[in-house]
Parts: sequence; structure tokens; C-alpha cells
Amino acid sequence: MSATPGPISELNLETTKSPEETIVRCTGKITSGSSGVLQTTVRGLFPETKCVVLDLTNVSYMDSSGLGAIAGLFFSAKRQNSRLKLINLNQRLQELFRLTKMATVFEGHEDFLGYTPD
Repeated sequence: MSATPGPISELNLETTKSPEETIVRCTGKITSGSSGVLQTTVRGLFPETKCVVLDLTNVSYMDSSGLGAIAGLFFSAKRQNSRLKLINLNQRLQELFRLTKMATVFEGHEDFLGYTPD
């Protein structure tokens, strides 16, 4: 009988710090099961840095809990005189932000959806 591997995390986060910003590379899915880990990790970074960048290059899926987590992080950053920036949103995530009108919530904060086009 072979050993069964433990559960694989839905979302993996890798943090890289520089003097100007902290980049959090997200890999996997941002859902109700993983959004809490994302929020805890990123909120802990705001006191240490003026800008947190979420690199969403390898995010394959995001549900409404993920959208809520991102919105909550945006406002947490603002309260702590920090910034949250999203980069490398794939076509699916860009469309999700447009369809849910989440992009309009951040009008006046153009760098929020600072994805870099290919």
C-alpha cells in the first residue's frame, strides 16, 4: 500500500523584499479556502513596507472570496499609509475585475490594476 500525500495547498505565496516594495508571487487558486492565508500574509507586510505588489502571473482561478480578500487588502493598505498593487493579471482575471465592476471601486488608484501587458 502506498502512502497518500498530504493535501496540496490551493495557494502558494512567495515573498521577495526590496527597499522600495515587497512582491508576493501567488501561485494557484484564490478561493474561500485560501483567501484567509493571503490576507494574513499580506496584512502582516503593510507595517514593514510602503508598497505590496501581488504578482498574479500564476493564479489560475479566483472566486468571490478572492475578490473580497483583494478589496479588503486594498483598504487595509490605505488605512496603514501603504499601497497594494496587482500585476500580471491574465485575461480571465482582468475580465473578472471588469465584470464584477471591482475595477471601478479603485478609480483614482490607477496603479491598483497595474498589470503589465505581454
